[in-house]
Amino acid sequence: MAKVAFIGLGVMGYPMAGHLKAKGGHDVTVFNRSAAKAEKWASEHGGAHAATPREAARDADFVFSCVGNDDDVRSVIYGDDGAFAGMKPGATLIDNTTASAELARELDAAAREKGFKFIDAPVSGGQAGAENGALTVMCGGEQADFDAAKPVIEAYAKMVGLMGPAGSGQLTKMMNQICIAGLVQGLSEAIAFGQNSGLDIENVVSVISKGAAGSWQMENRHKTMNEGHYEHGFAVEWMRKDLGICLEEAKRNGSTLPVTALVDQFYAEVEKMGGKRWDTSSLLARLKR
Repeated sequence: MAKVAFIGLGVMGYPMAGHLKAKGGHDVTVFNRSAAKAEKWASEHGGAHAATPREAARDADFVFSCVGNDDDVRSVIYGDDGAFAGMKPGATLIDNTTASAELARELDAAAREKGFKFIDAPVSGGQAGAENGALTVMCGGEQADFDAAKPVIEAYAKMVGLMGPAGSGQLTKMMNQICIAGLVQGLSEAIAFGQNSGLDIENVVSVISKGAAGSWQMENRHKTMNEGHYEHGFAVEWMRKDLGICLEEAKRNGSTLPVTALVDQFYAEVEKMGGKRWDTSSLLARLKR
């Protein structure tokens, strides 16, 4: 059992922290900007809650953060009330936020200067994966630090892998989102095409999902897409944030991402339709107008 702090109790962080307590058996203290949510979590899971990231991180062996973006991470890690101000020498900061590789490298350098360890560990699997403790976790950091942290991370994961040095986890998550963007757009176009042709989508998918066209998106999203239901899953505004990170990194490393850029524009159209909080599969909705 480890002493653990978890900072950020959003739709992902709330269940992830819960698995660290219930499945991992760890001593968990949480912090959330909305204190009421932290109190609710502590009441439900039997853990503790703290008034600041600094207090949550005090004496913890592992400090997890799962917030919105680069600036949000900095706001809970740095400063007099930030996690770094409360962490003990040798403790490990594990950032589950989907953020930039640049931030990961910055945090790694800052942590080591203070005698801490750091792992960037963005996740994939969405809200359902977080609730079921079945996330895929892509890590960047030193091998020894990863080896020590992996058994703790596994409380909320089905797959945990070290991708390389600090920042590599974030770069891997970018690849993940690039792949998803193209897959969902292709699936949306196929379903729209099939509907316009009068085909039975369920029947078609039962066949093509078993061949080369098959994907997680097809298996898990075709039914709700066919019915026009998008009130679930990973939100469009979150995907746009992630794709923005991908496009910025592509400028830095010289990559060309024409499909990713186009799909990002399509998601902007979905947002204008009122779909900011719709599931990413709502790309189909713009084809049905």
